[in-house]
Order: sequence, then structure tokens, then C-alpha cells
Amino acid sequence: MTDDHSASTSESGNPGAGEPVDGDLVEDAPFEGSAPKGGPRQKVKAFPTTPGVYLMKDAQGRVIYIGKAVNLRSRASSYFGAQAAADRRTAELVPQIADLDCIESDSEVDAVLLEARLIKDIQPRFNQELKDDKTFPYLQITTGEDFPRVEFTRTPQSKGVKLYGPFTSAGQLRGTIAVLQKIFKFRTCSLDIDEGDEKWRWFRPCLLASINQCTAPCNLRISKDEYRDDIRRLRMFLDGKKHRLLKELHKEMLAASRELQFEKAARIRDELKALESLNLRGNLDEHVQPEVFYIDPKKGLKGLRQVFGLEAQPRVIEGVDIAHLQGEETVASLVQFIDGLPFKHGYKRYKIRTVAGIDDFASMREVVSRRFRRLQAEGEAFPDILLIDGGKGQLSSVMAAFRAIDVTPPFVLSLAKREEEVYLPGEPEPKRLSRHSYALRLLQYVRDESHRFAQAYHHTLRRKAAFEE
Repeated sequence: MTDDHSASTSESGNPGAGEPVDGDLVEDAPFEGSAPKGGPRQKVKAFPTTPGVYLMKDAQGRVIYIGKAVNLRSRASSYFGAQAAADRRTAELVPQIADLDCIESDSEVDAVLLEARLIKDIQPRFNQELKDDKTFPYLQITTGEDFPRVEFTRTPQSKGVKLYGPFTSAGQLRGTIAVLQKIFKFRTCSLDIDEGDEKWRWFRPCLLASINQCTAPCNLRISKDEYRDDIRRLRMFLDGKKHRLLKELHKEMLAASRELQFEKAARIRDELKALESLNLRGNLDEHVQPEVFYIDPKKGLKGLRQVFGLEAQPRVIEGVDIAHLQGEETVASLVQFIDGLPFKHGYKRYKIRTVAGIDDFASMREVVSRRFRRLQAEGEAFPDILLIDGGKGQLSSVMAAFRAIDVTPPFVLSLAKREEEVYLPGEPEPKRLSRHSYALRLLQYVRDESHRFAQAYHHTLRRKAAFEE
């Protein structure tokens, strides 16, 4: 497979199925069993029952259609039944099948990738005509980033990417990406991560990192060189060099072990086992990951400006939350985000001093008063957005605090947990953002971080109180 982004053909047009179409395909070999004579209907009966790719040819020996299968014999045989001859999509294809061959693969994933490589190189007529006017999906790897992304796309970029495809099934491509991510642990998010920017050390990775399906470059848990080496291995696999990759990994594992790098050796061992056991016989659609909750800072900030009609795109967001120590002592947290990312040096903790008992409204007034009095006294800039954890009551208390200290507030809003409703000062009804809104996701991130930080302080004080007893 080449780096060319357009489909390529050989000088002779459509090569025969037995010819190596691309240098990357030499590890795959056509099925050479003793097929019975009598045409394709009889020949298919000798096909193996393993995963692979089948190639259908016309009377001139040109490949006219390529397909993949979990069971080659069963899938290829289905073209010679009454249903295929009557189906609108295959009725024209079936009468033109004069011969067919197959190439076995180790797994369904390998079959999906091999089919895509062959379709790109051969460009069979019926693969183009049977797509029902849909745009074929591609697997796209960005190449100009510190931490390249692996993406599903129907609109591939023209430069700065390595493309694989086209693929015939969107669901199976998504499933393939999910399976490969479990092995190579690449990222699929759209974050613009710069290894030299320390602010990423404060970023909260998404669920994929928690379930060990991503090495979390968004939190700089892996170096650029180590991550790009994982991408190089992924590309070897996608290019059909699986057996060469297995040999390379085995050598690296032994070398790491000899150098007493046991953690690295164990990681390579697990990768080897996963690749060697990659033998999926089920439907790849079942492996498609549900949408993972991740935050795109740039899109979130842009969305906040648009949704709330702000004059400029916000840069600094602060969030406030209240927590109670065993129903008695009240504490509060203030977290600071800059350019959509947590800035830990800007975090603050407060013990509530003026409120007796549990009164979240009064506690919120105290925290806001102390925070903004100090900012004003020291001539420090206010945040662009102040986010309150709570509903209409908490927001009203905060606005009352600003009036009491005679301070002009920044843009203030509150986010209620139950329905994720956004309340704005002076507006009787809450604003409901789409659950998939980048703006809402960023607000939830700030709110959840302020809650986590408040609870952490709460637990620290509880342990201290227990120790002193």
C-alpha cells in the first residue's frame, strides 16, 4: 500500500487474483486447494471455512468483485443461490461470474483490512456499482501531529494523513478500529495535543484510558516517541505485515527482558498475545465502542461564546462547589480552567467561617465574597466565566453576594445536576443545551472537577479529625 491518497491501478488494468497486487500482500496467498472442475458453483465447495477474502472474475479473467467473509465457503456459496440471482444488487453480477478465488486470513479483522487493500489496488467494477451511492468509509491516521489520531471518516483529508481503505462496511470498520485500539492503544479523539505544552498534564483522560484502551497522550502519560512507535506498529499491521510485526515484537520483548525493563517486556508480551489470539469469528459490528465522553477544549469554548452570545471567546473559567464534613463542618472548592484545561495552580480550598450549620446558599455567598474581594483588592483579573454547582437558588445567592460587596460580576451561570440545566441571572427559565454539545461537556467537566476537589478536601479533613480523636 502506498501513501497515495487516490486509488491506484496496475499498468495492466485489473490484475488477476493470483498476482501480488502490492508488495505488502506477499504474506497473503491465494487458496490453492484441489478445487473440483465444473465452474465456480463447484469450485466454491472446496473453499475453506475460515475467514478471508473472495475474488470473483469474469470470462476474461478480470476481477469484477471482491468480498470478505468470516466463513469463505458459506459466504461465497450464497452467490449461487436463487436469492442472489433475484436480488437487485447482485442480479447483474452473478451471471458474469466465470471463476473465483479466495485468500485465507488469520481473522475477520485481517479479512476486512485485506479486502480494503485489494479494492483500492484493483478497483473492481461491481465494488463501485454495489455501494448504493454511499461514500465509502476510510481509516485515517494523521501524520503531522506529536500524537497521531486514528479516525473513521467518509471525507478523507488530501494531505497530512495516511489513508487505509476504502472499506465496504462502516460498522465493520468501526469494529475493526475498536479491536485494534485494544491492542495498540491509540487515541481516536480530536484533541490537538502538544507534548511541549505542560497544561496537558492537568487534563482528565476519557474512559478509554481507564479501561486500558488508550495510553492517554492527552495527559502526557506516554512520550511522543513511544506513542509514535505504537502507531508505526499499527501501520505495519494495517499494511499486511502482521507476521513481520510479531517477529519484531518478540525480539523487542526479549531485549527488554535482558535489559531488566520488565514493565516494557510485560507490555510487549500482552501486545503479542493479543495479536496472536486475534481470531474473531463473530460480527465486528458488536465491537463498536459507544461514544466516549471526552472534552474538546477549543470547541467547548467556542460553543460557550456562541450559545451565550459572549463578546469574546472565554479563556478563564472558575467553578465553585460546597461539601459538608459529617453534616457539620462545611468546606468549599474553587477550580480554575485556562483555555479549557484544568490549571491546578489556580485551585483554592475554603473552610466556611461565617455560616452556622448547613446552609449551601449562605456558604456559596461567603466563598464568592472572599474570592472576588481579594481579586479586586489585589488588582487581579476576574475569570471570564464563573460556574456555580447548583440551580436557581445557588445562583441567586451568588448574585446577592456580588451586590453586597458592590462588585461587578463576571459572566455567571449555574449548572444543575439532575437535568443538566443551565441557569442565567435574571432569566426565569433554564437554558437546556444539547447533551452532545461541546459547550455543555466543558461546563460538566468544570462542575465535576470542582465537586471532586471539594470532596477531596472534605475527606482530608475527615481523616485529620479521626486521627486527632
